[in-house]
Amino acid sequence: MKMSRREVLKAAAMTAVSYGRIAGANERAHLGLIGAGGRGRSVLGSFQKNADIQVDAVCDVFGDRIDAALKQAPGAKTFGDHRKLLELKELDMVLIGTPDHWHAATTIDSLNAGKDVYVEKPLTRLREEGPDMVRAARVNDRICQVGMQQRSGTIYLEAKARFVDTGAIGRVTHIRCVWHTGPPRAPGASARPVPKAEKPSNLDWARYLGPVRWREWNPPQYYNYRAFLEFGGGKMTDFGAHWIDVAHMFTGKDGPVSANASGGIYYEYEDGRDAPDNITAVLEYPGGLTVTFESLTVANGGEYGVEFLGDQGRLFVNRNRYEFVSAEKGSQPVNRQIPGDITVEHVRNFIDCCKTRRRPAGDVYVGHRASQACLLAVQSYVEGRRVRFDPERELELPG
Repeated sequence: MKMSRREVLKAAAMTAVSYGRIAGANERAHLGLIGAGGRGRSVLGSFQKNADIQVDAVCDVFGDRIDAALKQAPGAKTFGDHRKLLELKELDMVLIGTPDHWHAATTIDSLNAGKDVYVEKPLTRLREEGPDMVRAARVNDRICQVGMQQRSGTIYLEAKARFVDTGAIGRVTHIRCVWHTGPPRAPGASARPVPKAEKPSNLDWARYLGPVRWREWNPPQYYNYRAFLEFGGGKMTDFGAHWIDVAHMFTGKDGPVSANASGGIYYEYEDGRDAPDNITAVLEYPGGLTVTFESLTVANGGEYGVEFLGDQGRLFVNRNRYEFVSAEKGSQPVNRQIPGDITVEHVRNFIDCCKTRRRPAGDVYVGHRASQACLLAVQSYVEGRRVRFDPERELELPG
């Protein structure tokens, strides 16, 4: 990716200004929140655990969510349009917690405005968005961290160092990724807000739709947008982006050569959804590696996590524990548990990288490759066929 002289000078100027504001170890970085839903406010809380962060602004299309964010950040400036928030010159960084279909526009706009970015996963809704987001980060010399917190989690780093990097597990040829959800609950029993029949007067529906084609107010498509493939990739990109990235992280292989997925909507929700509630995907990687992802709507599907099968051992890991079993006869399992929320570690990694200007653990390119793999599986599900792919050129292959 070749930069023009103007782009180089612009990036250098913005880096100098931004870095000069937050380089001091005891100085506070100024943060803006774009997308103040449940996840956005949760990650905001992780930022606020750090004494060197000050929340100056919040933005959302729904007034109720702005009000909720202000309870965490009293006195912050409020906006309904992220472009207005980005005009604040005092902001050093932004946290993006919007629905998936807004990730590309808000991230690119923020990077072009000279802000460092922490954006929730999946990075992209469409495969073609990824390269543009990577380019915006590189051209503007910005830090862009994707919210795949496993990249910073001590439990993952330790398991990888002990059993993969040392060769204890041997050659890994198969990885199983599992993240099930329970069956649908009775109406009103879910923790999710019950969709309102009428659009709230302080919700900007047109702004919410953004790049998605126009349609009249549709409560499920706002309150439960992940169930609709126009707004994201369903469970494959919601849960799958995390676990597929763990496979990439541990093996160093991040580009599948094929994807094959099947599943469907096995329960009746009466909301018009088209994202499958049950999906199983098989991704093939160069060098003899198969990665499977399974997310079923069952009550007893087993523990969520990622299992690596090698010729010298087996490793299971999730966000709070790992277990390694050597293939040697009579070997005892090696277990480790680490409580806590690894998002805190990932946020800290981002803040530190904003000061040092080093690439973060979940860099935008890492996020792009994880989303790309998952979206190939979504494409396979939608089209009902095996998708072949060239991971070097990032092009779909015929046949």
